[in-house]
Amino acid sequence: MRPILALALSSFLALPLAAQEAASAESVDGAEAPEDPLAAWQAKPDIILDADGIDLESFKWLARPVVVFADSPFDPAFQEQMALILAEMDQLAARDAVVIVDTDPDRRSEVRRALRPRGFALVLVGKEGRVNLRKPFPWDVREITHAIDKWPMRQQEIRESGS
Repeated sequence: MRPILALALSSFLALPLAAQEAASAESVDGAEAPEDPLAAWQAKPDIILDADGIDLESFKWLARPVVVFADSPFDPAFQEQMALILAEMDQLAARDAVVIVDTDPDRRSEVRRALRPRGFALVLVGKEGRVNLRKPFPWDVREITHAIDKWPMRQQEIRESGS
């Protein structure tokens, strides 16, 4: 599994996912990216991870997976969703969200097998591992964060932080 870094928006949308993976095998500082997706996300909360090799259970109780599926990285809905996410990654990172993408149905990643999307899908998973929301169309980060902020565990986090 190799993480996909949050590349410049134009580069991200212009490259196929396989090329992004190859170009993103190293982190921004030039060090090799960790093989462990959880460690990669903990080191860089605004990272975008490829679903290949990810076990959603490893994020249980630690992160809220925001999973974006498409049948191709050229799917206009996928490109729109990624543009929306990249524009406000900090809002997702503030809510312990990890962005995971899967644009290759032929790979049959464990994430794809577990969540079983059809075509484009945005799937929001809570820290407890339960699917809380599925959308068949792109959603603005403001809408995503509002949905997350309504979840009981997030409400508890807000109360405990005094925000």
